[in-house]
Amino acid sequence: MKIAVDFDGTIVDHEYPEIGKPKLFAFETLKALQDKGVSLILWTFRAGKELEEAVEFCKKNGIEFYAVNKNYPEEIFDDSISRKINADIYIDDRNIGGFPGWSAIWQMLNPELFDDDINKQIGKIPVSKRSFWQKLKRTLAR
Repeated sequence: MKIAVDFDGTIVDHEYPEIGKPKLFAFETLKALQDKGVSLILWTFRAGKELEEAVEFCKKNGIEFYAVNKNYPEEIFDDSISRKINADIYIDDRNIGGFPGWSAIWQMLNPELFDDDINKQIGKIPVSKRSFWQKLKRTLAR
């Protein structure tokens, strides 16, 4: 599976041309997706120095992309190639409805982890700790 991911407003807060603060769970989610065999493509408006900075920032945070603004690493862009990236899923803050957050994206991409079994697991958590886990479940369900 290939997933195209935007940078500004999606992986980091939108501070273009500067690099914003990482979004909550962004790098953890991207790493987990890579661990599951997903090919990640950085799909961003950035170019030149700003693009290099974004790629380096992601690398320092443990993410190396399969390709950057390309369908595959060796692709050479010219007028015969579409600028639209060929991916199965696109993650971007400019989607209709906005950016749902990385925990919601993880849940959408892994619905099998969030079925009725989670209710059974929450029921096994001691009462003193349950409220945190119930809040987490409600947050992930949004």
